[in-house]
Amino acid sequence: MEKTFVMVKPDGVRRGLVGRIIGRFEDAGLRLVGIKIMRPDEGLVRRHYPDDPGWLRIVGEKTLGTYREYGMDPVERMGTDDPVEIGRWVREGLVEFITSGPVVAMVWEGNHAVEVVRKLVGSTIPLFAQPGTIRGDFSVDSPDLANREGRPVYNLIHASGDAEEAEREVKLWFRDEELCTS
Repeated sequence: MEKTFVMVKPDGVRRGLVGRIIGRFEDAGLRLVGIKIMRPDEGLVRRHYPDDPGWLRIVGEKTLGTYREYGMDPVERMGTDDPVEIGRWVREGLVEFITSGPVVAMVWEGNHAVEVVRKLVGSTIPLFAQPGTIRGDFSVDSPDLANREGRPVYNLIHASGDAEEAEREVKLWFRDEELCTS
């Protein structure tokens, strides 16, 4: 049995999708062991999205890839084509977005919970998410539109990427006594 962290982002909360999202995880046989609705403060969100050069570079490279794919000029839009600087720009957008409204933070438990949740959630880019996944069924946002509007991709939900990240995120968002694991 493994635990994983899931957050319904402000766009999912605003659209009233929390119950439907929870139902998807319950239907798959996962067990909800922690939940809270909150408006996270900036400090918490900054700890959630690391200011790590490796992470920033990966995020920046993904953004640059989108710019190339859609024939957009990152220097014109952001003043740079340095992936770490672009990663910082993306991180700032995420911090602003996640603190813009309430989120629902959850911990789910089950057999291979991290992998199961990632499958149910779908691609981080809703445009590419398969039908039947949460993002594929409830969103059509895309990086080109988000980049043109100077905002993060609205993809409804965050799910831990691997077991190590899940452990870190569960501890960041929940105290041990907030989890009902028995």
